[in-house]
Amino acid sequence: MLHLSLPISLLGAWAVFARNFLVWRRLFWPALVMNFGEPALYLLGLGLGLGHFIGEMDGVSYLAFLASGIIASSAMNTASFEGMYSVYTRMGPQKTYDAMLATPLRVQDIVLGEMLWCAAKAVFSAGGIFIVALALGLLTSPSALWVLPAAMLIGLAFAGPAMMMSALARNYDFFNYYVVLVLTPMLLVSGVFYPIDSLPAGLRPWVDLLPLPHAVELTRGIVLEAALTRPWVNILVLSLYALFGFYSAAWLIRRRLLE
Repeated sequence: MLHLSLPISLLGAWAVFARNFLVWRRLFWPALVMNFGEPALYLLGLGLGLGHFIGEMDGVSYLAFLASGIIASSAMNTASFEGMYSVYTRMGPQKTYDAMLATPLRVQDIVLGEMLWCAAKAVFSAGGIFIVALALGLLTSPSALWVLPAAMLIGLAFAGPAMMMSALARNYDFFNYYVVLVLTPMLLVSGVFYPIDSLPAGLRPWVDLLPLPHAVELTRGIVLEAALTRPWVNILVLSLYALFGFYSAAWLIRRRLLE
């Protein structure tokens, strides 16, 4: 059983990260279309289309409001899908983890390396939206660059739970449950497309327990250069999800590999 005091090799985690990067760079252009093209289309389509009718929201243009939310949701989706489909492929069909464990690497090293890789891809995706927002004149201050470290934290927060799903999955179809029952509802109620204040009062405290509202609140405050109302709460919640996800995923993946 894994304990909170388990030793972690940063060098081992880096080896896993570097391996994933070497594989990914051969698939750079398809990855660019998936991780950058789709959220950019959502931003432009909804922001310019609906924005024409909505006008302003929370004192800013709807396009700017949406851009700050799409950065967070893009980081969430990228980290989650990498943590589900790619991790499952390496753990199951490709038997990559079996080969890794024949080296000095341990399960916790693999999990940390995978989470860091998921977070790096989240930054890549969020960075694409950042560039689009910059080209549209929505970002005017260098302080907006802080949204990239925020995307890293968001990626870590969602990578662990996604890897937990990978450890529980017996086939790729299993991930439909997580996408349809968790990610999609969370996307719709977390303030990406409209303010959370629009939700029924009784629902808001429950929504506040989810990670994405804190991710959106953090990125929106940075991008719109608004006063961050509770940045340390946002960071704490996302960090707790990342820590819980890491230890839970490490335990579940170890159990899966020992079956």
